[in-house]
Amino acid sequence: MFLELFIVFIATFLGTGALNIIFRFLGKRGYMGNLYEPVRGGTPRGIGIVPFIVISLFLPAGYNNLVLVMGLCALVDDVIGRRRIANLPIEIGQLARGIGMLCVIGLGYPLMGISSILVALMIQPMNIADMQPGSAVSVVVVMSFFTILATLILGVAPVAQIPAYYVPLLTLVTCIAYAPLDYSGKIMLGEVGNHTFAIALGISFYILGGFVGTLILFIVTTALIAYIRRRNLSRFLINKLHISNPTFGDLFMDVLTGGGLGDLFRKIILGERQQVVTDNLLISLGFRRLLYNPYSPNLERVIEKDVRTKPTDLRKLS
Repeated sequence: MFLELFIVFIATFLGTGALNIIFRFLGKRGYMGNLYEPVRGGTPRGIGIVPFIVISLFLPAGYNNLVLVMGLCALVDDVIGRRRIANLPIEIGQLARGIGMLCVIGLGYPLMGISSILVALMIQPMNIADMQPGSAVSVVVVMSFFTILATLILGVAPVAQIPAYYVPLLTLVTCIAYAPLDYSGKIMLGEVGNHTFAIALGISFYILGGFVGTLILFIVTTALIAYIRRRNLSRFLINKLHISNPTFGDLFMDVLTGGGLGDLFRKIILGERQQVVTDNLLISLGFRRLLYNPYSPNLERVIEKDVRTKPTDLRKLS
């Protein structure tokens, strides 16, 4: 097994470096489309293809299908980008992601039961984590390492004759091999990469503690992402959504429900209503962000109410 993990490390490390060179070469010449971002002097996006391939190949049979189907759908999102479907309020990438999540639930249910829903939902927090260099890989390293320790301490039984710590260890080794260029801001995982690590972590959580363990560690992972990205998320909530003095609950809810898919659900559930939250307990729990409906025609009135931010608030974030 350890020889296998050594091969995983070398393949991921060399593959990441090689793909970075190829994507960078083609991207500077305008051939990579959405897979090359014009930030930090040019940054290849979607280098997470390497962890996707490696983890798909080395995960136990059955579980690898979850990563494979989600990664392929995520790759569609990466390649096509934010292109809308006709006049519908949904993007092709969002649709592909939704299909992938449903497939993960369907394929995962015989293996994990209702926990497969939580595994699929891991995609949203990890997607938010990947919006800042090094954040997603930091989360993967911390949560994989914790899961390995917990698995060893609790003496969790093997899965399909494979040690229970194998999946989080595979995830950790792959992430460490990929991480150096991500930490330096030279590459990006893209949807294919962060979705791959999301599913791998979810599987690790399930092997450790079943549904309860998956639920607890899902919440812990979301909170960890909110903490790691707290400064950028606070700036976003203040400057873009005009939620003044955001609480940690607001940050948690942004990680849990932010993005286009979360906004689509808000539109379906809330329609054009915009709920104004004034209760201090609900504010501390993040209900201002949870109920923030960008499709509401009453949004301007809510913004005028929330924009009364003290002059020192923005400086505290710098």
